[in-house]
Amino acid sequence: MKKIVGLVLIVMLISAFTTTTNPPNTVLKTMEGTWELESFYSYDGEAITDTIQKDEGYRQVKMYSKGKIMWTRYVPDDPHGRFGYGSYRISKDELVETIEYGDDAMMKALDTMRNFTFELDLEKDRFSQITLDEEGNRTSSENYVRID
Repeated sequence: MKKIVGLVLIVMLISAFTTTTNPPNTVLKTMEGTWELESFYSYDGEAITDTIQKDEGYRQVKMYSKGKIMWTRYVPDDPHGRFGYGSYRISKDELVETIEYGDDAMMKALDTMRNFTFELDLEKDRFSQITLDEEGNRTSSENYVRID
């Protein structure tokens, strides 16, 4: 009887271990966290044609949490900071940000556009939000790295 109980316990432990671990090479991809802008890409419609580094002192940070987004931007020569707040959703290859409010300039821009849709290239610790033209061709991207 002790052998059967021991065997059952071993099978239960193995089963519990295999169902709670990720398969090899599986990367958990989530927007949850804090991200800082690293660079920009220019595209020729599909391929990257140029990488543009951000200017000295320029900072842009996005925070994603529980379906909400907040972003802020600091430009050294601009005395007014920029920020926006809203909600977001992602699918396998799309990021949609809906901005609800922000700084004065953002509020003026929201009169014409509140939903921002991007092609999403998401990895574990970096992502690119890629802007598409009206025909679906890639034009540019903002590239972020996870900082938290």
